[in-house]
Amino acid sequence: MQPFIEHARTLKRRIARNARRRAEFGRLADGQSPTALFVTCSDSRVVPSLITGARPGDLFELRTAGNAVPAYDDTRPSGESATVEYAVDVLEVPDIVVCGHSHCGAVGARVRGEDLTAVPAVAGWLNSQLPDGLDRLGHDGDPGVHAAVQRNVRVQLERLRTYPSVRERLADGRLRLHGWFYEVNTGLVLAHDPGLGAFLPL
Repeated sequence: MQPFIEHARTLKRRIARNARRRAEFGRLADGQSPTALFVTCSDSRVVPSLITGARPGDLFELRTAGNAVPAYDDTRPSGESATVEYAVDVLEVPDIVVCGHSHCGAVGARVRGEDLTAVPAVAGWLNSQLPDGLDRLGHDGDPGVHAAVQRNVRVQLERLRTYPSVRERLADGRLRLHGWFYEVNTGLVLAHDPGLGAFLPL
């Protein structure tokens, strides 16, 4: 923890010493206009700014176990649905990326059928938000887990389409959806090609 504390303690000084960074951070106080909503896993190995090269203010982020997005339900508000709604309706992001990743503990747990009774909130989230049938797609370390993660990305993209504002903006071309798969051990990023139904290198 101490290196994090030291970094936070010296951030203001490091910004002040660099005119370009002072100007960049000064503009952040005027508001935000992110380029995309980036939905990805809470996994510490997945760093959106590292993957995309984004600077502060570029990405509006939603991080959940298994990069899951609950289907739209205005009678059961959640932090996830509020984040999607705000990004689309208020910030008017032109793009949403759902990024799954290799070695995903959430998807791996479903693939392996792990006993999660000791972590009931995790179990409930994964059972309600990740698609059924992942256990038939392989075992951890096999290509089947990649297939399971990629299937989950496609399911989450479809869940986003349950949001009225997402559907409306997709229909008139103001919004685009993207599915990505990130290999944490190599840095390879694959993108979903809806026409081929496959993930191909960006």
